[in-house]
Amino acid sequence: MKILFIHQNFPGQFKHLVPALMAMGHDVSATIMSPKPVKSPLPGLKIFGYYPKRFSTPNIHPWLVDMEAKTIRAEAIFHLMMQMKAHGYTPDLVIAHPGWGESLFVKTVWPQTKLAIYCEFFYRAEGQDMGFDPEFPRSSIDDECRLTFKNNNNYLHFDLADAGLSPTHWQKSTFPEPFAHKISVIHDGIDTNVLCPNPQASFALDDGRRFSRDDEVITFVNRNLEPYRGYHIFMRALPKILSERPNAQVIMVGGDDVSYGARPKESRSWKQIYLDELTPQLSAEQLARIHFVGKIDYPRFISLLQVSRLHVYLTYPFVLSWSLLEAMSIECTILASDTQPLHEAIIDNQTGVLVDFFDVEALANKTIELLNDPETRTRLGKAAREFAIKHYDLKTQCLPQQLAWVQNIVGN
Repeated sequence: MKILFIHQNFPGQFKHLVPALMAMGHDVSATIMSPKPVKSPLPGLKIFGYYPKRFSTPNIHPWLVDMEAKTIRAEAIFHLMMQMKAHGYTPDLVIAHPGWGESLFVKTVWPQTKLAIYCEFFYRAEGQDMGFDPEFPRSSIDDECRLTFKNNNNYLHFDLADAGLSPTHWQKSTFPEPFAHKISVIHDGIDTNVLCPNPQASFALDDGRRFSRDDEVITFVNRNLEPYRGYHIFMRALPKILSERPNAQVIMVGGDDVSYGARPKESRSWKQIYLDELTPQLSAEQLARIHFVGKIDYPRFISLLQVSRLHVYLTYPFVLSWSLLEAMSIECTILASDTQPLHEAIIDNQTGVLVDFFDVEALANKTIELLNDPETRTRLGKAAREFAIKHYDLKTQCLPQQLAWVQNIVGN
C-alpha cells in the first residue's frame, strides 16, 4: 500500500506509526515544509519538501489572516502533489494533520485516494479555552468572528476526509456532527518501557548542581511557559510552597515563547512577567530554589521526571499534553487542574489529585500536603503508571489500534 503523510513538522504525532507501517512493508512517503532539501529521518522513507512562494497579504482583513495563511500553504503542497502525480505517484491513503491547511486539495489531485485526518481540536467561542480564564477575557465579540473563519479549515476538511483520529475522547467531543462519528479515539502512544521509574536517576542543572530521588524536587513542564498551561497559577502558589517546604527545589521546563493563545501586550515574555510578579514576595534563598532549565533534550527530560517527587500539570480546556502521560508512566505523583482534558487520565485521589485551576491557595496546600505524605505519593504514583500502561502504552495498546485503523480505512 502507498501511504503519504502530510505534516508541516513531520513526523509530529505520527513518529511511531510511520516506522511501524514501513516495517509491515508499506511504501511510505512524507511531506515537510522546508525551504531547503530535507534528509530523510528513516532509511527507505521518501521525503518531499515544499515551501510557500508567497506571503500573507499586507493589511488583509484581520479575520482572514489565518485562512489566507492556510490557503497559501495548501497551494504550495498542491503544486507538489501535482508534480508527484505527473511522475506517476498516486497514494492509496493520505494521513494528514490538517491544522495548517496543507491537505485541503488532496482530493483535487487524487480523487480516489482515501484521506484520514488528525483531529486535534475544534475551536469554540464558549465552553473551552476561549474565555476560560477571566484574567484574559475575550477582547471583543470580534474574537468569535475570527474563530468562525479559523474553523473554516476544519469544515472544509470534513467534506473531504474519509476518517479522523483524535488522541482523547474529550478532544473528539469538541468536533461537531456530522463528522464526529468518523473520528476514532486512539492516543499517539507512549513507550512505557522507556518511560519508567529509575531509583538511581539524577538530574544536573547547567551549573553542575545535581538532584536525585533523595531531593524534594517539584517539576512543572510546558513547551513554553504561558497562561494556557497554568504557568501564572503555579508561580503564584510558590511563595507559600517555598516558605513551608524549605528543602523544596522547583524545576521548570519550557521556553520563553508562546505555543497557544495570545502573546503578551508588552515586550516581556509570559515567563518574565510572572517571575517579576513573584520576585518581591520571595527571599534570595527562595528564589535560588526555582530553576528554569528552558527546553531540554528527551533523555534529560526523562531523568528529570524520574527524580520528581511531585509533578504539577495545569491546563485550560485544551489539547492534553504528552508530558502528563509521560510523567504518569514514570510513576510521578501528579497534582493537576480539574479541567476537562484531565478527566480521562487523572481520577481524583486514585491516579493523581485534582484541584481547581484558579485556586492558588488549594494548589499550594495540596502541594505541601502531598510532599508531607510519602505513602499517598507512592500509592498515586504506582496507580498512575498502571493506568498509563493499560490505556496509553505504545506497543500493546496504541500502535496496534492505529495500525488496525489504517487497515480499516483502506479496506485491506
